[in-house]
Amino acid sequence: MNTKQIKRNAILGILFFLPVTFLLFLYPAKHNYNTLDVLTNGVLDLNGFSSDADAPILLEDHLTVLGFFGMHPIGKHTTASNLKELVYDKFKGFKKFQIVIVLPEGTEEEARTLKAELMKYEELKFWHFVYGSPNSIKAIHQSLNVPDALDANLATDHVYIIDNELSLRGRLDDRTDNELASKKPVYQKASYDAIKVADLKNKMSEDVRVLFTEYRQKRKGNFDSTSRRANDLKGTDE
Repeated sequence: MNTKQIKRNAILGILFFLPVTFLLFLYPAKHNYNTLDVLTNGVLDLNGFSSDADAPILLEDHLTVLGFFGMHPIGKHTTASNLKELVYDKFKGFKKFQIVIVLPEGTEEEARTLKAELMKYEELKFWHFVYGSPNSIKAIHQSLNVPDALDANLATDHVYIIDNELSLRGRLDDRTDNELASKKPVYQKASYDAIKVADLKNKMSEDVRVLFTEYRQKRKGNFDSTSRRANDLKGTDE
């Protein structure tokens, strides 16, 4: 075998074994991901809310992106478009995934107009508008126990991840690597600003993906709840 053939075989061997070696390094850590933190338990469900769907729309037993578009939903077109393109389109094929937008009673016509604009290219099968009284909407939002508030129109551009056990999910520690290195105080991420593309694309999409991974591992019996970031933060004084 001449030198040229030896070099060629060596290169082919490296190209074959390098990806395999990389996967072997990843394999032992595949279950050691950080799950999405539980921030609030006991979020109120949508009992008593109406919708255009044939069956009642509820949060329990679903992975829900929850939003509040207020008395003028058509004015939330940018918020809705960002949600559709960056979150809904990415996860619409996952079992039990839904986007639910809470609205005051009397906004049904505007909501249908907004949905028609979003449905120009496809049916929004897993996107629901639900309608309730102002007090019931405030009660749902208050049960989230988040720092941001609804405005006078019962609206916000912030959206929330609710798991199938009616818990608000998010990040107990949302510090960047630079903030960690400089020992900045811990701060949470309980909501995602749907006006900011980066917030939906880089954070919410990732967090929804992590939650679906948790569900998949639970079904396979591989889920370990002790891996939550909450435990990493427990007892810290930062």
